[in-house]
Amino acid sequence: MYAIADRVVFLLLKKKIMSKGILLVNLGSPESPNPKDVKKYLGEFLMDERVIDVPLWARTLLVKGIILNTRPKTSAKAYKKIWWEEGSPLIVLSERLQEKVQKQVDYPVALAMRYGSMTIKKGLQELVDKGVDEVFLVPLYPQYAMATTETIVVLAEEIRQEFFPDLKISDLKAFYNKPEYIEVLSKTIAQSLEGLDYEHLLFSYHGIPERHIRKSDITKSHCKIDGSCCVTPSPAHEFCYKHQCKEVTRLVGGYLNLEEGTFSTSFQSRLGFDPWLRPYTDRTIERMGKKEGIKKMAIVTPAFVSDCLETLEEIAMEGEEIFHEVGGKEFTTIPCLNDNDDWVALMAKWINEWATAEKTVTV
Repeated sequence: MYAIADRVVFLLLKKKIMSKGILLVNLGSPESPNPKDVKKYLGEFLMDERVIDVPLWARTLLVKGIILNTRPKTSAKAYKKIWWEEGSPLIVLSERLQEKVQKQVDYPVALAMRYGSMTIKKGLQELVDKGVDEVFLVPLYPQYAMATTETIVVLAEEIRQEFFPDLKISDLKAFYNKPEYIEVLSKTIAQSLEGLDYEHLLFSYHGIPERHIRKSDITKSHCKIDGSCCVTPSPAHEFCYKHQCKEVTRLVGGYLNLEEGTFSTSFQSRLGFDPWLRPYTDRTIERMGKKEGIKKMAIVTPAFVSDCLETLEEIAMEGEEIFHEVGGKEFTTIPCLNDNDDWVALMAKWINEWATAEKTVTV
């Protein structure tokens, strides 16, 4: 009798385990570096109301009336510079991460992109087809922002309600300050810097408009933009991208025992004429090389976990060109975490912690 009961419990537990699945979600990429594919991708990306947060009529005029008539050709040339034989670097690296994580967990791991053909709907459908009824949604962004984590979580919920109403979704929160993440990030940086003679380490994060910071301020009063508020404890920090970026820089600097003045924070990839988070990366590189006499610079991009256009072209190519133009000599770009084994192990650890959080089963 007890053996039968034990068998029932085992089967129930097995069913419970097998019903769980993971969906890793990254930014996305054009299908190819062809201007037509780039235009389609940029259109979807820039028409997202959490990326360009202006009224629909204004966003449509800006994106479809102006940007998509000029930017695709320029962006296509940039994509061609960094495109791999296997395809888009971001997609390839994300797939490698997925494959490695899958080997370390007992639950199906799917991969989706916020923009492009590898949709979140397809990712959820893949998991549902495997019998999954509980999904751990993993936005592959260490810091929280409207245009990254929030747009993924919101869209996933909209898709769930429309197509998978019986599906349960929970998500990985911003992990920018988790000690194990800081350790993994710091060690990868240290490995890249080992034996390297450099004068300054620049932490370059993807930029966002300043108004996004104010919109994300749940207190409606804490954020001052000038940075003074970033060091004052506040509930607003849970959703403040600028604070979280600066905190990563501070924590990594502390972990690596970097000397004050030898490392700093900047923000890249601005668009349009509205004020974005400052200081700007391109101007910072120029200033350090031209006015401060820095000859040897290293740069890391912790807002990205996978190398992509913004790291491989904007920083590694354009950034280096700017540095050399103003007299800089050595410019070292530190790779993102990509499919680093320690990063894979940490992701698997978080997944297993989520999957085993509920330990009791009622029979």
